Amino acid sequence: MLGRTDGILIAQQTAANLHVSVGDNISVIRAGLSPVVTRIDGVIDLPQADALFQAVGVPAGAAPQAPPDNVLVVPIDVWHQWFDQQALVRVGTVHTQLHVRLDHKLPPDPRDAYVYVEQLARNFEARVVGTALVGDNLAARLDAVREDALYARVLFLFLGLPGAILAIILTFAVAATGGDRRIREQALLRVRGANTSSIIRLESLEALVVSVLGVIVALIITQLVVARMVSISIGTRQTVIVLVIALLIGIVSALAAVIIPSWRAARESSVRASRARIGRAQAPFWERTWIDVVLLVIAGLVYWRTAATGYQIVLAPEGVPATSVSYESFLAPLALWIGFGLLVTRVFRHGLVAGRAVVARVFRPLGGSMTPIVSASVSRQARLITRGVVLVTLAFSFAVSTAVFNTTYNVQSRVDAALTNGADVTITGTTAYPAGQLLDPASKVPGVHAARAMMHRFAYVGNDLQDLYGVDPLAIGDATDLSNAFFASNDAKGTMQKLAAQHDGALLSQETVNDFQLKLGDVINLRLQNAKDHQYHPVPFHFIGVVREFSTAPHDSFILANASYVGEQTGDTVRATVPGARVTDLGSVLKTISSSLTAVDLHGLTWIELSFAILLIAGASGLVLGLGMIERRRDFALLAAMGATARQLGAFLWTESLIILISGTVLGFATGFAIAKMLVKVLTGVFDPAPEGLSIPWLYLIVLIVAGVVSTAIAVMIAQKVTQRRAIEALRTV
Repeated sequence: MLGRTDGILIAQQTAANLHVSVGDNISVIRAGLSPVVTRIDGVIDLPQADALFQAVGVPAGAAPQAPPDNVLVVPIDVWHQWFDQQALVRVGTVHTQLHVRLDHKLPPDPRDAYVYVEQLARNFEARVVGTALVGDNLAARLDAVREDALYARVLFLFLGLPGAILAIILTFAVAATGGDRRIREQALLRVRGANTSSIIRLESLEALVVSVLGVIVALIITQLVVARMVSISIGTRQTVIVLVIALLIGIVSALAAVIIPSWRAARESSVRASRARIGRAQAPFWERTWIDVVLLVIAGLVYWRTAATGYQIVLAPEGVPATSVSYESFLAPLALWIGFGLLVTRVFRHGLVAGRAVVARVFRPLGGSMTPIVSASVSRQARLITRGVVLVTLAFSFAVSTAVFNTTYNVQSRVDAALTNGADVTITGTTAYPAGQLLDPASKVPGVHAARAMMHRFAYVGNDLQDLYGVDPLAIGDATDLSNAFFASNDAKGTMQKLAAQHDGALLSQETVNDFQLKLGDVINLRLQNAKDHQYHPVPFHFIGVVREFSTAPHDSFILANASYVGEQTGDTVRATVPGARVTDLGSVLKTISSSLTAVDLHGLTWIELSFAILLIAGASGLVLGLGMIERRRDFALLAAMGATARQLGAFLWTESLIILISGTVLGFATGFAIAKMLVKVLTGVFDPAPEGLSIPWLYLIVLIVAGVVSTAIAVMIAQKVTQRRAIEALRTV
């Protein structure tokens, strides 16, 4: 941080305690020997002090809560000069540690790497036969990383799984649009002597050709997407396995979408029944057993449990960050998505049949004199329309929930970076030489909106040394973000105003409040170092509130107070000479945060999912609707042959399409926002700090609506042209 990088180096905290800097002399007391006087060559920071000074071999819970306050780093030859004689005079007062750097050619999988490093440590312990203790920092880090990697996989799987499920549902829906045609064709084949196996082979050929072509297109798209996102080859063993599994699922889904209905029709239907178009189908199993309601109840219970207990999925204590994942928390949004889709199916299947009068009343301006017939057609086609509504609902809910969650996630990544860095640009001095003198020049730099000073000192709360931050409560918000989640009151503005009104007020962490059993209004005496005698003296503060997070502050315990009051009590202000300063910007911190496994970068997944979601919406609202209408071209041809005008034919098409589009869009948006809200809640631990609300990508949501409207309009116009051309020929061929 200051001075040279070799020689006698003193830790920043030690320099603050002794009030020394580069060039000053300090005295090192040796047990049983005379003190040694040495000159400071540099001031250093030890960001990994917890791991560096870990207690090796002690029972769990017996290690010191914090690393030592006074640390001096010296060359090994100087250390031997100072302490070799002490080791002889006072046996047991000198200890030797070997810090070993392992070869980093570890297995790429964090789980395999963790096992490998653990085996190395145990092998070494067996070789030394109990004469040494191993503190395995790398294994501890890999233990956390493997949990983080598992969490990342689950998060990616959860965000991508609904899209994969929806793609399979869309495949079955597209195949189902030709179901009636296939049943009639099967009847003709059986009349001519074809058996079940022959029919299945013929039906499979169509699905096989389509699925193989789909696999080829999928491989091309995958290569293009992977090349755009990351510079890795898709020829690796693990990637090939994943691709093969995904492609097999696609092929099997396409074959099943055609073969299963064909096999069932061939086994259970007679030729006469295949030609008939009457009868009411039995309610499906899930509808008879109310599985949709059960799933919604499960979603509500899991969400209530997660919200009530305040459970956080990711825990990052000091030292080595660790992850604790509760995978059942993912059940709530997934059960809500599936359960609501089934509930929409139930409601529209029966609602369109029983609500013919409502349909006639709503769409009378569109149907005109044909309104009774149009409403009767809607009631008759309730099954097909319901399928379209459900698909559009699921597609919109997937797109909306993914977009809102990813936007919230990315916004909070920036908030986390701002919390870590302090502001867009932070100028940091040293303990001995703060950067206060640069405040005025920095505020005059073109493009700078505001520059504010923040004092960073250390204070003793009892025997616990904590960070103390002195700010101007009414001005600090001009240069840094103050989220409501930073404070227990969830009111950043009110808390800052309260601190400004109480000159000797202090905001403490919840951990400090619990440890010292404090109550609001209590007087707490903090020991601060005075600028005159460099000694720690008690300074009274009034406890006025709890602070959870603050810019650049640690995650465990710290104190927030008025800078003016701290300066008055210590005789030291924020302004001082500054021989050197360190500048950090928000962009570099954001890259660091987004590249860590405890804050998974979702930008690549976002780009894929949101693009895919637009295609799904276009397919659900346009493709399925259009194919269904074309499949029913015989009905429309009959109307045209009976003299129906283009406007009257359009009334049928537009009524059905508007029911599907409007209902699916409204229900999809409602479900999407509910799922996003639920997902953000159950993944509270991902966000540091927790978001105050959902971040909504309005432009993308508008694009979704436009995509649905355009694809629906195109489908209706194509269907109109198909039904209006050669109606008599259609009657002969259909």
